[in-house]
Amino acid sequence: MAELRASGAPLKLVQLEQVHLTLKFLGDTEEALVPRIVDAMRRSVAGVAPFTVRVAGTGAFPDLRRIRVLWVGLEGGEPLVGIARRLESETEPLGYPREGRDFSPHVTLARVKGGGNLDRARQVLEAHANDAYGEFPVDRIRLKKSVLTPQGPIYSTVEEVPL
Repeated sequence: MAELRASGAPLKLVQLEQVHLTLKFLGDTEEALVPRIVDAMRRSVAGVAPFTVRVAGTGAFPDLRRIRVLWVGLEGGEPLVGIARRLESETEPLGYPREGRDFSPHVTLARVKGGGNLDRARQVLEAHANDAYGEFPVDRIRLKKSVLTPQGPIYSTVEEVPL
């Protein structure tokens, strides 16, 4: 993160305490739907045992030539792909459309804000494309609420579902 910050690229870095993995973005949600969403979450993780993912590699969406989102990858995230796929199926009847792309386990580090030279940010991503940053256990998923502020979103946990 320090190298990205120092790159001079027009980036909005994610604050460390706000870093998370999004399995399914729901957007504006009626409070009355929360119990049904939590039930969908429970069904989506049914039979999935806790597992460990390795934080490794860096990249960008849609790609390094047209950077919009800078990310760090997650290896061993195959169970996350299955959970995300089931969440898509389980939340569609609740009015949440399917994503137009396959789920790719990652954690967003920064977003491009406006125009400007991204060459240095691209160099940082390429230099760390094969680096590993550690592991962490995945033993639950959370329904998060975000409140948008000028400083960035503030997340809070609405409900937690164990694996």
